[in-house]
Amino acid sequence: MTRILVASVGRKRATPLRRATEEYEDRLRRYIRYDTVVIGPARLPDARAAEAREREAAALERRLPEDLDLIALTREGEYWTTRALADYLDDLRTYGRPGAAFAIGGAHGLAPRLLARARVRLALSAMTLPHEVARLILTEQLYRAATILRGEPYHKGS
Repeated sequence: MTRILVASVGRKRATPLRRATEEYEDRLRRYIRYDTVVIGPARLPDARAAEAREREAAALERRLPEDLDLIALTREGEYWTTRALADYLDDLRTYGRPGAAFAIGGAHGLAPRLLARARVRLALSAMTLPHEVARLILTEQLYRAATILRGEPYHKGS
């Protein structure tokens, strides 16, 4: 079974967005092995953004399995349709790859070394999104892609 990990920088506080994300995570676990990792932000002043990215990258790297494809979320990434995401998940399964880890950076984004290591750089939007919003959108899209692969009626797009 395909394994998906969403690793993000952020806080673990209870919010309406978190509850919505957890709803999609629960749904998604019916289809794939799904896990999340949330690491705390570096909490450095903006003048030390590069250092914050490096600290957060080190914490993320400790939690990212080497055998999973790394997908880095960044505004400068590729835009995929939901169908393209479903096709990617299907390819993981078809070709016997273990799965993918999606990395969502903190307030200053992901460190260059994580971006360089990524198999794919993926954009959810050209706009900057808070990590909680990015997690919700990504998780819902992963769930939608899983329903496409199962031929279920959740997805109404073309």
